Amino acid sequence: MPVRRLPPLRALEAFVRVVRLGSAKAAANELALSPSALSRRVAALEDFTGKRLFTRQHQAMKLTDEGQAFYNVVGPKLEELAEAVESQIDRGQVLRLHLGVPTLFGGQRLFPRLPELRKLHPRLHIDIDTGAHLEARVGDTLDAAVILAKEPDPMFYRVQLDHNKVYAITSKDLAAEIGTSPDRETLSKQTFLIHQDLPDSLDAWKNAIGMSDLEPASVDKFDSGQLVLEAAAQGLGIAIMHDDHFRRSHDNRLARLYDIDVESPYRYWFVCRPKALESRPVRMFHEWLQQAGL
Repeated sequence: MPVRRLPPLRALEAFVRVVRLGSAKAAANELALSPSALSRRVAALEDFTGKRLFTRQHQAMKLTDEGQAFYNVVGPKLEELAEAVESQIDRGQVLRLHLGVPTLFGGQRLFPRLPELRKLHPRLHIDIDTGAHLEARVGDTLDAAVILAKEPDPMFYRVQLDHNKVYAITSKDLAAEIGTSPDRETLSKQTFLIHQDLPDSLDAWKNAIGMSDLEPASVDKFDSGQLVLEAAAQGLGIAIMHDDHFRRSHDNRLARLYDIDVESPYRYWFVCRPKALESRPVRMFHEWLQQAGL
């Protein structure tokens, strides 16, 4: 039986990445390609199939009806091919990822979902590092990291994982003492609890309540988000944390102070060196992280 002509696999990969990530720019970054190189790969696939898979407007690529139909058929098959090839490579060999994560992200968001990752990729094992200066160690002792920052170093490949608000969090008893409206005299007598890597969160919160010059009794700094929340639960002060940290703690000892919307200066990001995406453990974790929506 004659062998059928195969489509260009790199072009197929580019096409699938654009569809799944919803952005040509994100797909180009993930594949470590320039936008023009990505466009050429997709154009090659369109030439091969004789179908117009995308419309292009102002450097944006929008899937056509033909493109959607093509993806619906080809996407699952390409995934099956990738899994079949992977199953024949390094059979039984452990794939190891050295990953840096903040303790609170690890405990609240990553670990509850790791059984899903293990089921999907049984040979992928992760060494977790919750030490300091995670971003500075990416590419050295770490393959990749999840960091909480305003903007990662531009030399890294990065994916923003969330968008957060700043909450003031206290014990329920302390919240009752402080009251429901910001009062300068009351707040000036309080201890504020912050993570040492997120100092601007307190300034953002003070600005939002109209007291940018507020001088509290003390500002106590911690190197662990989990300890910040525990200190707040114990009534030791007002923790300045993210709304997500508060909700995911499921701690009925805690209460939010005031109902005030404050944009956080910080975001969670997945970062690695662009070259690291060629590593199977990094690539597998990165793809799962985006699909899992952590």
